[in-house]
Amino acid sequence: MVSTAQTAPQIPQLELLERAKPARFPDTLLDEVRSGRLESLAPEEILAWGLAEFAPRLALSASFGSREGMVILDMLSRIDPANTRVFAIDTGRLHQETYDLMDRIRDRYKVQVEVFFPDAARVQQMVREHGLNLFYESGEKRQLCCGIRKVEPLKRALHGLDAWITGLRPEHGPTRKNVRAVEIDHVHDGRIKLNPLVRWTRADVDAYVEQNRVPVHALHARGFPSVGCMPCTRAIQPGEDERAGRWWWEQPEQRECGIHTGYEEKGSGI
Repeated sequence: MVSTAQTAPQIPQLELLERAKPARFPDTLLDEVRSGRLESLAPEEILAWGLAEFAPRLALSASFGSREGMVILDMLSRIDPANTRVFAIDTGRLHQETYDLMDRIRDRYKVQVEVFFPDAARVQQMVREHGLNLFYESGEKRQLCCGIRKVEPLKRALHGLDAWITGLRPEHGPTRKNVRAVEIDHVHDGRIKLNPLVRWTRADVDAYVEQNRVPVHALHARGFPSVGCMPCTRAIQPGEDERAGRWWWEQPEQRECGIHTGYEEKGSGI
């Protein structure tokens, strides 16, 4: 018996691959980014520009371990809730408080958090070869762990996006001193990267959180301004920069997972 049910049309694999790539942006848009005009805009104006140019192929990358990501999510929900997208990477070694915050965010903003996980087979092989806590042994092994648990899932998260948003600020530490508000991200296939809080101080971020009652990570109150994986994060000491608790056993110029790179050597991705 022949079924009369309609089936979805098959999309050629090449077309699927092309859809995953960022758009080829017009020269006028790239010139606008390179010109620096966008650098003087307020965070809400930068986000409104990004939504107008790229939605729905625009999303916020939120670790849920920093106030900045939650501030930006609050701004997006006020500007254009229908086009507010947020994704997160679950490395498999996060704090329970991070998962609690994800649920609070879903309830507060009625937004679907697009969670991406590392490839289980690669994690399994890494742990069998090097142990569960390999990251303490050497910089190379720490980068291996971050690469499998964070960098590779990010690449999948960016598929289908033309632009992405982060909470980077130069005040975070030496690895982020040259961040721009809007830049061309050559590390990730030329996508446009928005860092709308680039000119804000920690006090500005805290004031926004308090004024708008933005949900934030419970560990912030216990001296963790930046929260990542459980075994790789500690509370900071007075006078330390905000990211000093991340991979604290390494030198400051090494304290990145590989997602945000290049800011210490050059300016922006222009």
